[in-house]
Amino acid sequence: MKNNILSYHSLNTDLAALLLRFILGGLMAYHGYTKLIAFDQILPMFTDIIGIGAKNSFILLIFAELGCGLLVVFGLLTRLAVIPIFISMFVAYFVAHGKDPFQAKELAFVFLLLPVVIFILGAGKYSIDKLLFSKSNI
Repeated sequence: MKNNILSYHSLNTDLAALLLRFILGGLMAYHGYTKLIAFDQILPMFTDIIGIGAKNSFILLIFAELGCGLLVVFGLLTRLAVIPIFISMFVAYFVAHGKDPFQAKELAFVFLLLPVVIFILGAGKYSIDKLLFSKSNI
Protein backbone atom coordinates (compact mmCIF):
# COMPACT_ATOMS: atom_id res chain seq x y z
CA MET A 1 0.00 0.00 0.00
CA LYS A 2 1.38 3.37 -1.02
CA ASN A 3 1.80 6.01 1.71
CA ASN A 4 0.39 9.28 0.32
CA ILE A 5 1.42 11.35 3.32
CA LEU A 6 5.12 10.69 2.74
CA SER A 7 4.85 11.10 -1.03
CA TYR A 8 6.09 14.27 -2.69
CA HIS A 9 3.02 14.34 -4.94
CA SER A 10 0.15 16.68 -4.18
CA LEU A 11 -2.75 15.09 -2.33
CA ASN A 12 -5.26 17.40 -4.02
CA THR A 13 -4.06 20.58 -5.72
CA ASP A 14 -7.60 21.81 -6.42
CA LEU A 15 -8.62 21.46 -2.78
CA ALA A 16 -5.44 23.26 -1.74
CA ALA A 17 -6.25 26.09 -4.18
CA LEU A 18 -9.77 26.33 -2.73
CA LEU A 19 -8.48 26.51 0.85
CA LEU A 20 -5.84 29.06 -0.08
CA ARG A 21 -8.46 31.17 -1.87
CA PHE A 22 -10.77 30.99 1.16
CA ILE A 23 -7.96 31.98 3.52
CA LEU A 24 -6.58 34.91 1.52
CA GLY A 25 -9.87 36.08 0.04
CA GLY A 26 -11.76 35.73 3.30
CA LEU A 27 -9.18 37.62 5.33
CA MET A 28 -8.88 40.34 2.69
CA ALA A 29 -12.67 40.71 2.51
CA TYR A 30 -12.86 40.89 6.30
CA HIS A 31 -10.22 43.63 6.48
CA GLY A 32 -11.87 45.53 3.64
CA TYR A 33 -15.32 45.26 5.23
CA THR A 34 -14.05 46.58 8.57
CA LYS A 35 -12.54 49.56 6.73
CA LEU A 36 -15.77 50.14 4.80
CA ILE A 37 -18.03 50.19 7.86
CA ALA A 38 -15.62 52.50 9.70
CA PHE A 39 -14.87 54.62 6.62
CA ASP A 40 -15.49 58.01 8.27
CA GLN A 41 -13.46 57.11 11.36
CA ILE A 42 -10.45 55.69 9.49
CA LEU A 43 -10.24 58.20 6.62
CA PRO A 44 -8.88 61.09 8.76
CA MET A 45 -6.00 58.83 9.88
CA PHE A 46 -5.28 57.56 6.34
CA THR A 47 -2.46 59.37 4.55
CA ASP A 48 -1.92 60.04 0.86
CA ILE A 49 0.75 57.42 0.34
CA ILE A 50 0.71 57.14 -3.46
CA GLY A 51 -0.09 60.73 -4.43
CA ILE A 52 -3.73 60.44 -5.55
CA GLY A 53 -5.32 61.78 -2.38
CA ALA A 54 -6.02 60.03 0.89
CA LYS A 55 -9.69 59.40 0.11
CA ASN A 56 -8.97 57.92 -3.33
CA SER A 57 -6.18 55.76 -1.91
CA PHE A 58 -8.47 54.53 0.84
CA ILE A 59 -11.25 53.71 -1.64
CA LEU A 60 -8.78 51.76 -3.79
CA LEU A 61 -7.60 49.86 -0.72
CA ILE A 62 -11.18 48.93 0.18
CA PHE A 63 -11.78 47.83 -3.44
CA ALA A 64 -8.65 45.65 -3.37
CA GLU A 65 -9.40 44.12 0.01
CA LEU A 66 -13.18 43.74 -0.05
CA GLY A 67 -14.03 43.57 -3.75
CA CYS A 68 -11.07 41.56 -4.95
CA GLY A 69 -11.08 39.48 -1.78
CA LEU A 70 -14.63 38.34 -2.55
CA LEU A 71 -13.67 37.59 -6.16
CA VAL A 72 -10.84 35.41 -4.87
CA VAL A 73 -13.16 33.58 -2.45
CA PHE A 74 -15.55 32.70 -5.26
CA GLY A 75 -12.79 32.01 -7.75
CA LEU A 76 -14.06 34.59 -10.21
CA LEU A 77 -11.40 36.28 -12.38
CA THR A 78 -8.99 35.03 -9.75
CA ARG A 79 -5.68 35.82 -11.42
CA LEU A 80 -6.85 39.36 -12.17
CA ALA A 81 -8.30 39.80 -8.67
CA VAL A 82 -5.04 39.00 -6.88
CA ILE A 83 -3.17 41.77 -8.73
CA PRO A 84 -4.80 44.70 -6.81
CA ILE A 85 -4.36 42.73 -3.57
CA PHE A 86 -0.67 42.27 -4.36
CA ILE A 87 -0.24 45.95 -5.24
CA SER A 88 -2.00 47.16 -2.09
CA MET A 89 0.08 44.85 0.11
CA PHE A 90 3.25 45.91 -1.72
CA VAL A 91 2.45 49.53 -0.87
CA ALA A 92 1.53 48.57 2.71
CA TYR A 93 4.74 46.62 3.24
CA PHE A 94 7.28 48.79 1.45
CA VAL A 95 5.75 52.28 1.74
CA ALA A 96 3.21 52.60 4.56
CA HIS A 97 5.18 50.34 6.93
CA GLY A 98 8.54 50.67 5.20
CA LYS A 99 10.38 51.98 8.25
CA ASP A 100 8.55 49.77 10.77
CA PRO A 101 10.23 46.71 12.26
CA PHE A 102 9.38 43.41 10.58
CA GLN A 103 7.07 42.38 13.44
CA ALA A 104 4.81 45.37 12.66
CA LYS A 105 4.57 44.55 8.96
CA GLU A 106 4.65 40.76 9.11
CA LEU A 107 0.97 40.38 8.19
CA ALA A 108 1.39 42.66 5.17
CA PHE A 109 4.32 40.47 4.11
CA VAL A 110 2.22 37.30 4.24
CA PHE A 111 -0.60 39.06 2.37
CA LEU A 112 2.00 40.16 -0.19
CA LEU A 113 3.20 36.62 -0.89
CA LEU A 114 -0.10 34.70 -0.94
CA PRO A 115 -1.46 36.46 -4.06
CA VAL A 116 1.69 35.40 -5.92
CA VAL A 117 1.03 31.77 -5.02
CA ILE A 118 -2.61 32.02 -6.09
CA PHE A 119 -1.62 33.74 -9.34
CA ILE A 120 0.74 30.87 -10.16
CA LEU A 121 -1.61 28.12 -8.92
CA GLY A 122 -4.82 29.48 -10.40
CA ALA A 123 -8.32 29.14 -9.02
CA GLY A 124 -8.56 25.38 -9.34
CA LYS A 125 -11.55 23.31 -10.38
CA TYR A 126 -13.70 24.42 -7.43
CA SER A 127 -14.20 27.91 -8.83
CA ILE A 128 -16.42 30.03 -11.02
CA ASP A 129 -13.41 30.46 -13.31
CA LYS A 130 -13.55 26.72 -14.01
CA LEU A 131 -17.23 26.99 -14.94
CA LEU A 132 -16.70 30.02 -17.15
CA PHE A 133 -13.39 29.27 -18.80
CA SER A 134 -13.07 25.49 -19.07
CA LYS A 135 -12.48 24.22 -22.58
CA SER A 136 -15.73 22.23 -22.53
CA ASN A 137 -17.67 25.50 -22.25
CA ILE A 138 -15.85 27.23 -25.10
